[in-house]
Amino acid sequence: MKDLYIDFDGVIYNSIDISYKMAEDENISKDYESYYQFFKNLDWCEVLEKSTEINDAFDCIKRIMASGKFKVFILTHVISLKEAEVKIDLIREHLTDVTIIPVPKRVSKNKMVKVNGAILVDDYTENLREWSLDGGISVRFDLDMDGKGFPVIDRLDEVIEMF
Repeated sequence: MKDLYIDFDGVIYNSIDISYKMAEDENISKDYESYYQFFKNLDWCEVLEKSTEINDAFDCIKRIMASGKFKVFILTHVISLKEAEVKIDLIREHLTDVTIIPVPKRVSKNKMVKVNGAILVDDYTENLREWSLDGGISVRFDLDMDGKGFPVIDRLDEVIEMF
């Protein structure tokens, strides 16, 4: 059984699109620190209320778990404890048997868990690059099917056939 880590923002929920639109509406400077401060103070309840599930992600995760091929984890970057709380609450509404690992934004995901041989499904290529460099298996999630050098999927349950 392989360890499978699944990102939340941009993979399970389109919250990344919603939050970036909110930053744009507020004319937030696109430098890292300005974005960090904006996201730190963001109302994540509002973000998730405005966001939607991507391609039946929760049902896909249930199918992945039922396949018996993977031990599934949700590995999500967070900037604030409130963000972690609302994401956990939302995930728990749909999935009770999955481990959720909130990762402080300034810490790379590959520094939080045992990466070697584990699979990461993420939409952010830098996370995938770092994962691969540490011996992990990277799969890009992209609705346009642009892998940017990585194997790519646009539905989470596609990993069942990949491995």
